[in-house]
Amino acid sequence: MDAYHNLAMSYDRLTNDVDYQAVVDFYKQILAKEGLQPRTAVDLACGTGSVALLLAKEGLRVTAVDMSQEMLCIASQKAQSLDNPPLFVCQRLERLSLPRGVDLAVCALDSMDYITDPADCEKVIQRVYRVLNPGGCFIFDVNTPEKLRAMDGQVFLDEDEDVYCVWRGEFDENTNICAYGMDLFQRQGSVWHRFFEEHREYAYSALQLTEYLKSAGFTAIEVFADRKMTAPDPGEQRIYIKARKGRME
Repeated sequence: MDAYHNLAMSYDRLTNDVDYQAVVDFYKQILAKEGLQPRTAVDLACGTGSVALLLAKEGLRVTAVDMSQEMLCIASQKAQSLDNPPLFVCQRLERLSLPRGVDLAVCALDSMDYITDPADCEKVIQRVYRVLNPGGCFIFDVNTPEKLRAMDGQVFLDEDEDVYCVWRGEFDENTNICAYGMDLFQRQGSVWHRFFEEHREYAYSALQLTEYLKSAGFTAIEVFADRKMTAPDPGEQRIYIKARKGRME
């Protein structure tokens, strides 16, 4: 069973501390620095659509892609009141294909780390390059290897009145993957239902991802600290990477 199958209905409640607006605002800072005003965008691994909806509210025509039908169902429900709702597409990123090019591609909240085969990660980056219009921009973030290694043996807990989630991280140096088993308890009426999901993230380095981007044809590659227009400091927990498909002079 895919990660997020059972988590979908509780995802927004368990991540209510995530500042999605700050993420989109940082995208806007990067785009302003690049002198870009995109009209179309694709939100990769869009989840419940929080970033896609904010981009749509900015006036962009958005396609939102995710492999989880359950997450897309929640996203679609959230978008019903918008005058300019995203187009939601159920698709694996390794098979990314859009009917027309876009000016901007984004992938938020370490979703790229969920591509645990480096060869597949290369394919995804190549696919993103293909769907971008000339001069288009790709922005994404990843958890750093330092963060994922530090999660080994750590136990985390999230809860509210109707959801209880506990998970424990394990980092495997041989596979370079951090796996965390998630026990999820969801209350439906007077009954609590228990589910289990395993999530896995590959610890990609900035150098590794930069090489994949160069190989795909991207230029103007920059690595940023977490939502800061500066280079990452040692021990940074999350980094953002920007790349361009050529430049429009």
